[in-house]
Amino acid sequence: MTTAAIATPAPAPAEAPRPIWFVLLCASRFATSLSFMVYAGALVPAMQAWGMSAGEAGSIQTAFNVGYALSLVGSSWFADSLGARRVFLWASWATALTGIAFAFFARSAESGLLLFALMGLTQGGTYAPSIMLVAQGVPAERRGAAVGWLLAAGSLGYFASIALAAGLAERFGYEAAFIACGLGPLLAALLATPGLLGRPNLVAGGGARRLRGAFRFLSDRRSFLLTAGYTAHCWELLGMWAWLPAFLTASLAGAGGDGAGMRGLWIAGAIHLSGFLSSLLMGRASDRLGRRAVLVAMGVLGAACSFAIGWMDGMPLALVLAVAALYGFSALGDSPVLSTAMTESVEPGSLGAALAVRSILGFGAGGAAPLAVGLVLDRAGGAAGAGWGWGFALLGVGGGLATVCALLLPADRPDRS
Repeated sequence: MTTAAIATPAPAPAEAPRPIWFVLLCASRFATSLSFMVYAGALVPAMQAWGMSAGEAGSIQTAFNVGYALSLVGSSWFADSLGARRVFLWASWATALTGIAFAFFARSAESGLLLFALMGLTQGGTYAPSIMLVAQGVPAERRGAAVGWLLAAGSLGYFASIALAAGLAERFGYEAAFIACGLGPLLAALLATPGLLGRPNLVAGGGARRLRGAFRFLSDRRSFLLTAGYTAHCWELLGMWAWLPAFLTASLAGAGGDGAGMRGLWIAGAIHLSGFLSSLLMGRASDRLGRRAVLVAMGVLGAACSFAIGWMDGMPLALVLAVAALYGFSALGDSPVLSTAMTESVEPGSLGAALAVRSILGFGAGGAAPLAVGLVLDRAGGAAGAGWGWGFALLGVGGGLATVCALLLPADRPDRS
């Protein structure tokens, strides 16, 4: 199989715009994501039950993110030599096993950190191969929208995860939340396995060539800027995902009323619905307007929300929630565009290796963000006072750097012929 067939295959005339394999791939992405936000959704009850400080609580999410980053690197690299379909299915079943282990055995800060890290170490293996599967099966002129659908399915899963975890944790304890959401990856594997059986497992040869392609961003302006922008984007996004639910919980609890904390977590879950819409709309917008224009707009908007929202505690709730929804929309809006642009910037046979390098940089930075915000909160005296403002402002640095990288990208215009 030639490597040219891997990244830019000719569209198959007999294949529908949304074939069954793509529908099941998106469904699998949704089910896997049911476990991604379970810790954030049950964070407050877990902190109380395990007697953790904000820094200790952030370290558990950071352990997951670091494991996720390592998994991204390994799966991306081996997807070139072993095939994206094979690696994706292996990772799906491994995540099903670690999801079950976390669901039933994470009952202390120590076991939670270990098992959540293991789940991240397997779950990351489903991300880059799924994008590669889309790149192999969808023509370039529709690829932004297709990647948008894939990531939107994940956002919908994040919403379901945090909403389900919040509701169950408040009513029945964090253990119920962990069990319900931790079984999501098993459903994902059951959906993906029959859905991808008919897809080719494309393999690229030439390890040295892949290695050279992986580091192409060191000499190619567009690839370098996309990688740097992705790294900054991950810092802002993963930090926001970890701490925004707790911020809204504190804000709504301060407003009084029964179940204020519960409503805060549900509304934080609704932020992922805005991320769902963002992935759908921004992927398609980048097909029409160009990748650079969308990346600049989302970078500016995300940075503005990061610098603003932490100082809004005590302001009218409608305003806080509106900014939070805008935050969720903008912080995720550049994800499908960055991933699509990377598939267009790297030579076909080296795409997995390039995604591996991008992953270790992006999720390495993103993995440290929850811990960094937690340490800022501890140093500033906790959630009271200026702690939230400085914590989210730290994430805004990432949004600002992502904007600069987008502005420096070469102008691109989609071909409308």
